[in-house]
Amino acid sequence: MERQDVVGASAWSYFVPYQPHLNRALQELRQRVFAEGDYYWGLGADWVPPEERRPRPQTIMELFADEYVQECGTHSILDMDHVLGPEERPDYRTVEPVSAVEAKERAGTNRLTRAHIDAIDDLVRSRWFGRCAVLHDGAGEPAEIYFWGYSGD
Repeated sequence: MERQDVVGASAWSYFVPYQPHLNRALQELRQRVFAEGDYYWGLGADWVPPEERRPRPQTIMELFADEYVQECGTHSILDMDHVLGPEERPDYRTVEPVSAVEAKERAGTNRLTRAHIDAIDDLVRSRWFGRCAVLHDGAGEPAEIYFWGYSGD
C-alpha cells in the first residue's frame, strides 16, 4: 500500500489478485488490511495521552462503531464500504469501477495494465471515494484488481 497526505486525507492504493467478483475482492482486501493492522488508529498514537490510548479494535464492526473513526476514518481501504453495481451512483465510502468508456478515453484500450495506471489515477473525484480497475497481463487476461482512493480527515 502507498499513502500520501492530501489536505487532511490520505491517498491509498492496493493490488490484489484478479477475481470476477469485485465486491468480494474488496471485502477480502479489507479483512486483510484490518488483520495486518495496516491502517491509521489515532487512538493509539503517541500524541494521545497514555491514559486515553486504546488498543486496536478486535473487529471491523467494532472499529467503525468508534466515533473517532467515524469522523476521521482509517486513511485506508477500510474506509470503503462496497463496490458499486451497474445501476448505483457513487456515494460516500463507495468504490466505483472504471468503465470501459473511461478506460478507452484515458488509456486508449479496454484492457488496462499496470502501465496505464498514470492515465486513470486521477479518476477519483474526491475524498471518501474509491475506484477500482481490472488490470490485464501481457496476454490480455485479467491478472489483478487495482483499488485506489482518498479517505480520512
